[in-house]
Amino acid sequence: MPSMPSMPTTPANPSDPPPPQGGLAAALDRVGDRWSLLLVEALLPAPRRFNELGEAVPGIAPNILSDRLRRLERAGILVATPYSRRPLRMEYALTADGRELAGALHLLAGWGSTRGGTGEPLRHELCGTPLQAAWHCPTCERLVADDEPDELTRL
Repeated sequence: MPSMPSMPTTPANPSDPPPPQGGLAAALDRVGDRWSLLLVEALLPAPRRFNELGEAVPGIAPNILSDRLRRLERAGILVATPYSRRPLRMEYALTADGRELAGALHLLAGWGSTRGGTGEPLRHELCGTPLQAAWHCPTCERLVADDEPDELTRL
């Protein structure tokens, strides 16, 4: 029986641009590891210094903390501002792009808390009910349910 030809694992021409990424792949390229997401979460309330971040994210080694902070800064998720010149010491704060991750992090945390995590889901302060996320179209002011695929379009 003849064998099927194998698909090439590398592009035919290495100078060809990579294929376009979907939204999730692009997001994961910027913040797609555990430590990066935990650092963004730690910076949501306010800017922090290196040692404060190390304390806020238990278990992160100093070399990993340095690496992830540099990556997040290159990705435009946070900005490092010197607060001491000698020795050089930095304070880290989220950019607008970084602050926009808050909603996604809350969704992930809520999902994890209902599937074996130790955290509590976000709750409405007045009545204590766990919050639910919903897609909303700001133009026609309609809620769109996840189970309505005909009403969701990716551009």
